Amino acid sequence: MFVTDTIRTGLPPHIAQVIAGHANINTTMGYNAVYPTETIEAHRAFIARRRMLRPAEEYRTPTDAEWEDFLGHFERRKLSVGTCARAYGTACLHDHACVRCSLLRPDPAQRDRLEEIRDSLVVRIAEAVREGWLGEVEGLRVSLAGAENKLSQLARSAVSAAVDVPMPVLRRGR
Repeated sequence: MFVTDTIRTGLPPHIAQVIAGHANINTTMGYNAVYPTETIEAHRAFIARRRMLRPAEEYRTPTDAEWEDFLGHFERRKLSVGTCARAYGTACLHDHACVRCSLLRPDPAQRDRLEEIRDSLVVRIAEAVREGWLGEVEGLRVSLAGAENKLSQLARSAVSAAVDVPMPVLRRGR
């Protein structure tokens, strides 16, 4: 109760740590009881302080046209092989060569489509080499590297999704 009360009344946690004789701040914070209403009130106070520092114009209700544009941004980010994670109001840096872009989040359900794109790029590179279209070879190789990168992202996410993580054991009083 001492740690909770002193921290709630403004004593910095690291000072409470020294007073309580704890070697680790995490031990002290383990004794600091945080109640849901306190968390909500602290968050509301943080938002109020932040809003006081920001221009009021940022907190106005958007017009219908602005709201439709904002929602439309996310609809226009849906692609055949995934979703573009580009921020609202930003332009595409790669002239919509999405397979090359680090902001493309590939959809695992579209792995076959990505493999088709990769295989098509291999065929197109062979054709460009055969025809002597060296400028095109370079661009196609960049796209091929992007497609292979997206496929490896999908492979990594499939492996990480299959990992079983046990529940942590909480220890008190250290």
